[in-house]
Amino acid sequence: MMADAMVFIHGGQHDARCWDPTLLALRERSSTPLLAVNLPGRNGEAGDLSTLSIAECVNSMLKQIREAKLQGKLMLVGHSMAGISMPALAAELNEANLHSMVFISCCIPKEGRSVVESLDPPMAPIAKFAAKYLKTLPPLPKAFASWVFGNGMTNQQKRFLATTLCRETTRITREQVSRTNMPHCPRHWILLERDRAISPSRQREFINNLGGVSSVESVDCCHDVMIAKPELLADSLLRISNA
Repeated sequence: MMADAMVFIHGGQHDARCWDPTLLALRERSSTPLLAVNLPGRNGEAGDLSTLSIAECVNSMLKQIREAKLQGKLMLVGHSMAGISMPALAAELNEANLHSMVFISCCIPKEGRSVVESLDPPMAPIAKFAAKYLKTLPPLPKAFASWVFGNGMTNQQKRFLATTLCRETTRITREQVSRTNMPHCPRHWILLERDRAISPSRQREFINNLGGVSSVESVDCCHDVMIAKPELLADSLLRISNA
């Protein structure tokens, strides 16, 4: 049965605008309602990044879903650090309102562990330093962000990527994560083979941490696949939706 709507959750240092190329590709292919949420403290969504918690992110996303008047079974699509907020959102929505969850190169710490304990270089030292000394982390320098998030992108895509970068909370990266209440809806993983932020080997470890993954699709792409290969991602999401 096809998902009644899709909800997109961005990762760290990004906001909802990063999904724009993929949403455009989806709207050219389907009439399914789409919503890209902004986590608190960015792109006009109220919130204090210096004190932000996963629970506050979930409450904000629930509010945006209600305001969008989405109905029926939702497909949740999360990228990168959405791996810690999407399971918590799914728990609040409960199984009756969910079609599936799609994890795109997500960070999935072991039960009771944190993001900052789960990353590899080059992101690990940045996250650890920021978690120890900063309340919020400024946007990564454009050249480094292009290297770690956008390797293989066109220059135009890299310029667009730069517009989506934003200041990030460090509190959430230290917060211990639990998925004990995550519902048992279908879980799918899109594994990015050229990802420099979360390596393919680390992604496979995260798949094991998550458990219950129904399918894994490997894509030859960088971390920000939603910008680099939006048409390919749109086609993958529609296949999952129709499964």
